[in-house]
Amino acid sequence: MSFDLDLTYRAGEHERHIELVSEARTVALTGPSGSGKTSLLNCIAGLRRPLSGHVRIGGTTLYDAARGIDLPPEERRAGYVFQDMRLFPHRTVAANLAYGHREGAVMNPIEAMEFLGIAALAGRMPATLSGGEAKRAAIGRALVSAPRFLLLDEPLTSLDPPRAEEIVRLLERIKADVGLPTLLVSHSPAEVERLADEVIELV
Repeated sequence: MSFDLDLTYRAGEHERHIELVSEARTVALTGPSGSGKTSLLNCIAGLRRPLSGHVRIGGTTLYDAARGIDLPPEERRAGYVFQDMRLFPHRTVAANLAYGHREGAVMNPIEAMEFLGIAALAGRMPATLSGGEAKRAAIGRALVSAPRFLLLDEPLTSLDPPRAEEIVRLLERIKADVGLPTLLVSHSPAEVERLADEVIELV
């Protein structure tokens, strides 16, 4: 079983609840702004504490309020690609990936840069990258962190159509070649249609 979520959590001023049991490799979370999509990803990653419930991914319990289980973020091993990328501004692309690299990753930083088509950007600083280049670097940092699963928060945000298409094709390759359980937050129907095996709408 890839995903087993039963969570009550707070998003802004509102209390939200989600139940999800799915064998799907990629599950898309859709819904209007303010419906709690990013807050849910943060709860799964261990960056926010839910009010109650459990999180199990790939058979591993990451959080279970009733049993007193609450793994810290580094033990949950989420490959989290944030909307704002959160690359270290004082490190090169190569150094950003090297910093996030963990033993047992499906690829090392050099392999990830080749896979993502950003090897030529290894010595560049984040401030000099285009939106699409920065997004690829952020995805690379997630892949080299030896993640158990991926959390993708609006990966096409702020990209023009050609760059967005590049990222969708890249995510299709990751799904086919790497195959990690993935939760995708998206407002893009086309992105959801191409990438998701199951769609959950939060209201």
